[in-house]
Amino acid sequence: MTLILSKLIPAHQPMIEMKPHFQPILRTGLLLLAGAGAVPSAFSAPNPPPPNIVFIITDDLGHGDLGCYGATKIATPNMDRLASQGVRFTRGYAPSATCTPTRYSILTGQYAWRQPPRQTGILNGDAPLAFDADHFTLPDMLKKAGYTTGLVGKWHLGLGDGKTPVNFNGEIKPGPLEVGFDSAFFIPATVDRVPCVFIDGHHVSKLDPADPIKVSYNGPIGSEPAGRDHPELLKMRADEQHSDVVLNGISRIGYMTGGKSALWTDEDIADTLTKRAVGFIETNRDKPFFLYLGTHDPHVPRAPHPRFRGKSGCGIRGDAVVEIDWTVGEVMAALDRLKIADNTLIILTSDNGPVLFDGYFDKSPDEQNGHQPAGGLRGWKYLVYEGACRVPLIARWPEKIKPRVSDQMFNLVDLFSTLATIAGQPSPGKAAPDSIDLSRVLLGKTEENIRDFTVLHGISGTLALRQGDWKYVPANAKGVANDMGSGAKATDSRFVGSRIPQPLLFNLAADPAEQTNVIKQFPEKAAELEKRLATIKAHDTK
Repeated sequence: MTLILSKLIPAHQPMIEMKPHFQPILRTGLLLLAGAGAVPSAFSAPNPPPPNIVFIITDDLGHGDLGCYGATKIATPNMDRLASQGVRFTRGYAPSATCTPTRYSILTGQYAWRQPPRQTGILNGDAPLAFDADHFTLPDMLKKAGYTTGLVGKWHLGLGDGKTPVNFNGEIKPGPLEVGFDSAFFIPATVDRVPCVFIDGHHVSKLDPADPIKVSYNGPIGSEPAGRDHPELLKMRADEQHSDVVLNGISRIGYMTGGKSALWTDEDIADTLTKRAVGFIETNRDKPFFLYLGTHDPHVPRAPHPRFRGKSGCGIRGDAVVEIDWTVGEVMAALDRLKIADNTLIILTSDNGPVLFDGYFDKSPDEQNGHQPAGGLRGWKYLVYEGACRVPLIARWPEKIKPRVSDQMFNLVDLFSTLATIAGQPSPGKAAPDSIDLSRVLLGKTEENIRDFTVLHGISGTLALRQGDWKYVPANAKGVANDMGSGAKATDSRFVGSRIPQPLLFNLAADPAEQTNVIKQFPEKAAELEKRLATIKAHDTK
C-alpha cells in the first residue's frame, strides 16, 4: 500500500498537506483497493531467489581437525570463520565410514548398504557407474528447480555401463553428466588409484591421442615401473596394496601406461580444483547454481603444494588440512568479491572420519604433535565407531542462518530432502527413501531432534545404530569384507577394530569415547535397538 501511495502522492508532499478537494478522491481509491482484497500483481513483492548452493565435501577430514571443533595444533581460520558465521553441528554424521558409499548416499538419498557391495564398495578407477543413469539424483532435483549444476573434484562413483571396459581415450559415459551435472571436471576415483588424470565432461583432459591410456587392476601393463620393484623412485614408501605403477614419484593402486600429457601433478591438484571451482562460480554468478566440490585432501597420498609444507606443525597430513582451509578461503573470497555471499548456502563436511596410516609411510602417525584428528572420539575411517562416522558439518547462509552451535542430529543422507525443500521442490519421497527433510533444523526454526537416530556403516559391512544417546553395535566375527578394492588385506593395521566378537552398547552422553560396553547392565535397551536396526535394514524407513 505504501508503494501505491507513493505513486499517487509526490514524495515531497505528505498526505496531511493535500488540498481538501483531493482527499475524497484518494479515500475512494483506497476503499476500492481494500475491497478488491488484493494488491495488483505489478506491486506484489517478488519471491526471493533461491540460494546458490556450494557443497564442499572433503576426503577423510576428522571431527577434530578444525579449530572450531577444538583443534589447537592446526590453524584453520577460514573454516573457523565459516562456522562462526553459520551453524556448526556437533552430531553431523557421514552415512558410511568410507568414501564411495557416503557419496552414493548423498546423491541418491538412499543408504549405500542397501545396494550390492560390488556397486558401492570402494570403487577402482575403471569400475562402472554405481547407479543407473536414469536414477533421480540430487543434481537432477536441483536442475528441475532451475539450478545450473557443476561437479569439480573427486567423483569416485564409477564410470561407464559395465558392459564394456571404460575407454579412457574416447567418450567416457555414462558418468556425472548423465546423472544431473551440467558440467564436470573430476578425479575418477581416489588419488591413489589409476588413472591419474582429470576428466573434463566426457573426455580425459589434455590427452594426446598419439599416447593412448591403458589401465589395469589385474596385473602389470606396459613398461612403467612398479613401486615394489623400484623403491628408489619413490617420494614415500607404500604398503603392498599401494605399490603398483609409479607416477610422479608415488606408487599407486593399479597399473597405467600412456597419457603422459594428461597426468596430474599431485602437488598442484588443490590449485587446479580450486581454480575450476572459482571459475564455475564466476561463470554462473547471475543465476542459481549448485557446485559440488570434492577435495582430495587430506586423503593419501598426501602431497600438498610446497607453499603449505611445514605450515601446520603437525606433519604432512596437517599440512594437507591447511591446504583444505586455503581452498575454502578462496571459495569464500570469490563469493564476497562477486557480492553473492549473502544468498549462498555453503555446506562443508567430510565423507568419513580421519585416518593416519592409509597405505603410505608418510610419517603421519608420528608427526601429529599432539593433534587429535578425531577429536578424542574412538576409531577412524573404515570402522563404525564415532571417530569414523561423526564428521565436521558446517552450513552458512547469511540471509537465513543465524550463527549458532547445534547438537541436533544430521546425517548427510538427509541433504537430498533438505535441499529439495530449500529449492522449492516437492519431497523426493521414494526417490530418496532414507533422506529426512531437516531444513527446519538447518535454518534454526526448531530445536527438536527431527532425526532421532542414524545408521552407521563400516567397511566390514557392520551396521550400527545410534538412537538418542544410545549406540548399539552388533557382533561381526568376520571383520573386514571384500569391499576395499584390489590388494587390501584384512590383516592391515587400519582395519583393526572391524572384527567385533561381541555386541556392544554405549551411552554416549556418559561415555562419548565409547570405552565402556554397558550391554550387560542394559540388556533391554540393547534388544530394543537391535530390533529397530533390523526393521530399518528390512525396509526403507525414515
